[in-house]
Amino acid sequence: MFFEPASGHGLPHNPFKAIVAPRPIGWISTRDRDGVANLAPYSFFNAVSDTPPVVMFSSGGRKDSIQIAERTGEFVCNFVGEKLVAAMNQTSFAYGRGVSEFGASGLAEAGCRIVKAPRVADAPASLECVVTEIRAVRGRDGETGNLMCFGEVVGVHIDDAMLTDGLFDLAKAKPVTRLGYLDYGLDPQIVSIARPVRG
Repeated sequence: MFFEPASGHGLPHNPFKAIVAPRPIGWISTRDRDGVANLAPYSFFNAVSDTPPVVMFSSGGRKDSIQIAERTGEFVCNFVGEKLVAAMNQTSFAYGRGVSEFGASGLAEAGCRIVKAPRVADAPASLECVVTEIRAVRGRDGETGNLMCFGEVVGVHIDDAMLTDGLFDLAKAKPVTRLGYLDYGLDPQIVSIARPVRG
């Protein structure tokens, strides 16, 4: 089949997110100026640079994470491991303003070294980030209502139990990935493939 997104697809659900998969989950934590912690998963998230390290998450509209990151200039991205998948899913619930998703989902907060936003205490890893820019996502016809928040990673927390011979061990961390529809990827098979030495 072929379809043009602007004209509709005729399927029970839009396949776009299932095609662009798997995607890492940006589990974004912030703290507002009143001291209330916020935590929400974003399925449009990734690293966009390694020197300096920069990550990006995209929000459909001006949700709390974007608003707080814009006001405070910081956020934390928490790695979602399999043991945390149920709690991560719970944090996607639309709680009222002033309700911390940490407490509502039974997650413990841990302090950060550089930013004031909290991190998920039991996450295999967390990235402390300083906002570098927030920009509107544009389509051919102008702005879409989606916003991208970029953050430079200024601090990295790793659970020592996730290290093997000095490497962050994804077989131990068991990343959860976002697929299409209501689907998530669990326990991925990991293979190492050497780069070619000649063409």
